[in-house]
Amino acid sequence: MKKIQFLYSILLLSIIMGGKAQAQDWPNLSKYQEENAQLKPVAPGEKRIVLMGDSITEFWSTTDSEYFIGKPYLNRGISGQTTPQILLRFRADVIDLKPSAVVILAGINDIAGNTGPVTLQMITNNIFSMVELAHANHIKVILCSVLPAYDFPWKPNQNPAQKVVDLNKMIKNYANAKGILYLDYFSAMRDERDGLKKAYSGDGVHPNKLGYQIMAPLAEKAIKEVLVEK
Repeated sequence: MKKIQFLYSILLLSIIMGGKAQAQDWPNLSKYQEENAQLKPVAPGEKRIVLMGDSITEFWSTTDSEYFIGKPYLNRGISGQTTPQILLRFRADVIDLKPSAVVILAGINDIAGNTGPVTLQMITNNIFSMVELAHANHIKVILCSVLPAYDFPWKPNQNPAQKVVDLNKMIKNYANAKGILYLDYFSAMRDERDGLKKAYSGDGVHPNKLGYQIMAPLAEKAIKEVLVEK
């Protein structure tokens, strides 16, 4: 009996310590740590692109994997993340990878309150800090509009639609003022309620394959445009 109790205590301690370790890695720096370490240096003439964001970015690789075939694109999205988490891992998952450009798509989980209540100004402060970090390291930036959302299935009755509209105005105004390319997914994917069109999503927040196929040519156009900028 004592031996069983001892083993149970060890198991419980390991669970507690594992939980603490996960909590300590709040930005989830460990998710792409091994992949980043195994990346080969950027080849001469290669234009590496990092897609940085949350689940909308992360799920692109699984929902429409064909988009990434044959392209020097690195997906560094992490499901559920908010802009402060993404900002904290920006050096490890963007700067240290030496890309020519980064595509930043973030903010919807902040509006959902995934890591606590925030203002739109707090969200943009984090996004604009990413831009400044990228520019300081000679990385070109594509700033994406947040995708439309009428409601959150995991946190209903938050009325996010107008907040998304307002946030996108702030992002677009900043991009225009700073001469940064603004990638407008929102206009192509919104319905009459400023939500995500049903044809493009199963849950009203995350694109399905058709949704990503709407996004793909918009992203390609923006990437080509930013890469020719001097």
